[in-house]
Amino acid sequence: MATEQPLQVAKAPVGVPVGGRSLDGELAIPVNAHGVVLFAHGSGSSRHSPRNQFVARALERHRLATLLMDLLTAEEEVVDDRTMEYRFDLPMLARRLVTIIDWARSRTDTTGLPIGLFGASTGGGAALMAAAERPHEVAAVVSRGGRPDLAGRALNTVSAPTLLIVGGLDTPVIQMNRDAMRQMHGFVQLEVVPGATHLFEEPGALEQVAELAGKWFARYLQAGVTKPHP
Repeated sequence: MATEQPLQVAKAPVGVPVGGRSLDGELAIPVNAHGVVLFAHGSGSSRHSPRNQFVARALERHRLATLLMDLLTAEEEVVDDRTMEYRFDLPMLARRLVTIIDWARSRTDTTGLPIGLFGASTGGGAALMAAAERPHEVAAVVSRGGRPDLAGRALNTVSAPTLLIVGGLDTPVIQMNRDAMRQMHGFVQLEVVPGATHLFEEPGALEQVAELAGKWFARYLQAGVTKPHP
C-alpha cells in the first residue's frame, strides 16, 4: 500500500515595512497553493499564537498559503504590554492589514493568489474593516471568537463571503456576532461550535474551527469564484 507523501511547504521569515519600521511575520506556501490566508491576531497576541499556528498548519493541508504577521512593531509591543493602548486601536490595526494585503500583492510568489483573512477576537473586527477597504482584493473572511461589532460602519460595506465561528458557551460573543450579522449586506454565515468557550480550548474544538475555516477558504479562494448573494 502506497504511503502518503508529506506536504511540501516553503517557509520563510518576512518583514513588512510600516512607517520606517517593520512588522515581522512568517510566510508558508505549500506546493500548488490556490490562495493565501492572512491572520489578524487578537488583543495581546502575535504570530506565535498557538491557536492560530494550529489553524495555519491545517489550512496548509488544504493547499492554502498562510501569512502570520505581527500587527505591532517590536517597540509597540513593549508599550502595549504595559499600557494596552494599541491592541484595541481597530482603525490602526485595519490599516496595518491593508498594508500587508498590498505587500502580498506586490510579491511574485503571492501576487496571483486570492486573499483570505482569518481574524481572531479583536482581529475579527480589524479583518472586516480591512476587507471593506480592499473589496477587490479580499475574497473571503473567517472570524474565530471574533468581535465583528468593533468594525462599526464598515460592516455594511463588506462584500467578501464571511464565516463567523463562535464557541457555544461564549454567550456574550454569540450575541455580538448576531448583532453584527444584521448590519452586514454581504453573504455571512454563523457557525456555533457546541461546548466551546472563547479560546476554543476544549478537546476537539479548535479542530472544528480549522475544519470549518479550511472548507470556507477552499471554497472561496479559487480564481474566478463568483461571490455568493444572500
